[in-house]
Amino acid sequence: MSVQERDLHLYKSLMTASKILNDKARTHIKNQGLTFENLLVIECLFEHGPHYIQTLSEKLMIPSGSITYIVNKLEKKGLVRREIQADNKRFCKAILTDEGKSVFNEIHPVYTKDISEAFAHLSGSEKSALEDLLNIICEEKN
Repeated sequence: MSVQERDLHLYKSLMTASKILNDKARTHIKNQGLTFENLLVIECLFEHGPHYIQTLSEKLMIPSGSITYIVNKLEKKGLVRREIQADNKRFCKAILTDEGKSVFNEIHPVYTKDISEAFAHLSGSEKSALEDLLNIICEEKN
């Protein structure tokens, strides 16, 4: 097997594993009427507090037009509210509401349990090695 064929095989394996993990993680999120991207925003706001919309876009690697759409949807559901800066109306922060915190607290344990079950067949050292290898690939992006 050539280097390119091996790399292609590795890529396909990674994409298959990613799809399996995503499908497993999205089940309970979808049952709450949310998307995975919705959860990413809620999780970021829950764990790190209010964020400017642009900062969320950069941090979560979601295009600015999409992040605005996501925040709009979350705002309509009452999970997020916006705080517009008085001195510059182009800047606004997304803030998790109490209802958003409640939804996160309901989804997060089930979501993390599902993810944990997906990785259960790996040992601690295998998980560390996988994380290290994936970090190397991610660092190449920057």
